[in-house]
Amino acid sequence: MQNLKDFLDEKVEKYNQPGFIILDPISIPHRFSKKQDIEISGFFAAILAWGQRKTIINKCVELFEMMDNAPHDFLLNHQEDDLKPFVHFKHRTFNDVDTLYFIHFLSWFYKTHDSLEEAFLLGQTEEIDAMGSILTKFQEFFFSLPDSPHRTRKHIATPTRKAACKRINMYLRWMVRDDDKGVDFGLWKRISPAQLICPCDLHVDRVGRKLGMITRKQTDWLTALELTQKLREFDAADPVKYDFALFGLGVEEKF
Repeated sequence: MQNLKDFLDEKVEKYNQPGFIILDPISIPHRFSKKQDIEISGFFAAILAWGQRKTIINKCVELFEMMDNAPHDFLLNHQEDDLKPFVHFKHRTFNDVDTLYFIHFLSWFYKTHDSLEEAFLLGQTEEIDAMGSILTKFQEFFFSLPDSPHRTRKHIATPTRKAACKRINMYLRWMVRDDDKGVDFGLWKRISPAQLICPCDLHVDRVGRKLGMITRKQTDWLTALELTQKLREFDAADPVKYDFALFGLGVEEKF
């Protein structure tokens, strides 16, 4: 157990540093300095994060160029005509209908709220295992507007559908984790790093199984909880820092 912790701690130190940002979707919010721009660009980058990382980054660059690289200002002040270019935006199964609803919701939300963190606090409790409630309430809130398209719901995962919620957990890691390494932002203070759930993507899942930290056959919400519970044994206050180790081992070292 101690040997595994030492091994993973060493890999966290190796991969939790800015040199790896440029190849990762987190490079997108790092292009911005305004808090709301970081939140918005990070949200889109996380939601669009499937497929090749280079393609994800390129699609995000394309999307924010349509917003004049000022997403918060665009959401608050755009006119109907300004939405026309987004009719042609598409990444994998994320199409113009989805893009326009995301813009619609975020425009509506930021007109009365300072930070997207507030949308994630509806299900917040003091419990260490609050994330299931946090993500469920966020998904319900995100699609609570009268004209929310049914097809778009698949792009915001929820534990109620037993999804591992990889992308939204990754986004929360970016926004919540606060260290001095220069990768995660630590902008949000009302969700504890101890409450975060490890983003369980293909690489993390494979490495986690190889290291004996995952026993479930399928990859779903309970798998993400199982892995995170194991990581809490290594660091209860900041278990998701080990995402750097597991992802780095999987992608960079082909472990």
